Amino acid sequence: MPPPADFHRPSVLIDKPLGIFTGQADIGGPLVPGAAEFDSATGAYTMHSAGYNIWYQRDEFRFLWKKMSGDASLAASASFPNPNGYGDRKVVLVLRQSLDDDSAEAMIGEHGVGMTHLAWRDPRGAQMKDMSYRFGGTLTNVHPKRIGIEKRGDSIAIFISVTGEPMHQFGPPITVHLQEPYYIGIGFCSHLPDTVDTGIVRDVVLTNAAGQVN
Repeated sequence: MPPPADFHRPSVLIDKPLGIFTGQADIGGPLVPGAAEFDSATGAYTMHSAGYNIWYQRDEFRFLWKKMSGDASLAASASFPNPNGYGDRKVVLVLRQSLDDDSAEAMIGEHGVGMTHLAWRDPRGAQMKDMSYRFGGTLTNVHPKRIGIEKRGDSIAIFISVTGEPMHQFGPPITVHLQEPYYIGIGFCSHLPDTVDTGIVRDVVLTNAAGQVN
């Protein structure tokens, strides 16, 4: 069920760089504060977050971000260490106009049940739209080995490696205009308003150019 049209909570900003990211935020002020750690030995980002969803006209999730202008390529491998988490929890690679809960944005999301989608909100405050994909036919919990997103001008495309093959574009691109600078980074949402879960993102590659999703 979508939140009321006029419902918002301010995001909580955390002035703490982490790995390659210059800032953090609990977008939409989740009921339970989030947290994040970076293991420099393994290159793994571990994000803990509650949050009702990243959907409809507003979001709640932990976001590790960097400001950027121009084109961008972002890729990573995601996992969910808790085997009993909510099926629709998700790790996202996301580009956002702002840190507000209703910001315009585009993202690739990997869900706990294995679904992967390209989702976007444009303009600010609009309802989210998406194109969803599953791997492995009718099997559940089949996850891609690696996911990526590319910004080329106003064109946003997602990239996938299903079994370890080279990253390749998956589905058609969409068009979202983001004024510069914009925010780009990784996030996690438990899909439970008052329950924290965990997502892990490894081998993050962020490049300030298109054509570099790998």
